[in-house]
Amino acid sequence: MSSKILITGTNGTFGRLTVETLIAGGHQVAAAMRAPETRNRNAARALRDLGATIVAIDVTDDTSVEAGTKAAIDALGGLDVLVNNAGIGAHGIQEAFTPQQLLDLYDINVVGTHRVTRAVLPHFRDEHSGLIVNVSSLLGRLIIPFYGPYSAAKFALEALTETYRVELGGFGVDVALVEPGGFATPFYTGLALPGDQERLATLGEFAKIPAGALAGYVHSIEANPAQDPALVGEAILGIIDTPAGARAFRTIVDRSGVAEAVESHNAATETMLRTIYAAMGMSGMLALNRG
Repeated sequence: MSSKILITGTNGTFGRLTVETLIAGGHQVAAAMRAPETRNRNAARALRDLGATIVAIDVTDDTSVEAGTKAAIDALGGLDVLVNNAGIGAHGIQEAFTPQQLLDLYDINVVGTHRVTRAVLPHFRDEHSGLIVNVSSLLGRLIIPFYGPYSAAKFALEALTETYRVELGGFGVDVALVEPGGFATPFYTGLALPGDQERLATLGEFAKIPAGALAGYVHSIEANPAQDPALVGEAILGIIDTPAGARAFRTIVDRSGVAEAVESHNAATETMLRTIYAAMGMSGMLALNRG
């Protein structure tokens, strides 16, 4: 059955490939991005040529989010699925990121997701149905040096999504997380870097390590043909095409050798939650969207 889908961040690789996959799967898609008529006009044109409806949404701006989500719902004649994909990465020694940089990172990766979700929820509640898919990261489940601010934002996104999961099930709304590993995309060329150069200068040789570590990691994923970024869109399509109530809450997308360990962590987390919710007499809230 064809679903009406709004996805944010479609000027990036994951977003673009996901739109392509969803349209090929027979769905109607509103592709949201910043500045589709100016700096992202080529990306917008390519998606429009595929059959997507283009809407302007800046997830850091309340007015833009309200106008863009309304435009998407009007253009599609309704909405069944929201995919929160917009985000930005960061890499470097955590201490050298300014507080404002962390606020900016959170505004896009966490608060932006909250803004767009809030904007569509009245529609979903009116229909007593809907699906929200939030694109997180394996770095929302584990810590690797030099990704601290990004991991902190993704951990926060996971907590935000966990809460929506249990609070929205009673309204007929499913919630799911997609947790990609690292993929060879332009994401790594657009990472936010530490802004406090004076602080970096006090760290000596240690300040040089992140750049080398990043270059080595990017080389390793570029050398792994199994780590195809199209897998993320395929995973999202699979979640959408799964019947309501039967969808997994977390879906890992990774073929770099990390997935198995994080799957164990996710399974242990789900078991812990079910034990705690049972003890609190709230098991039914988790049962509405399985782990």
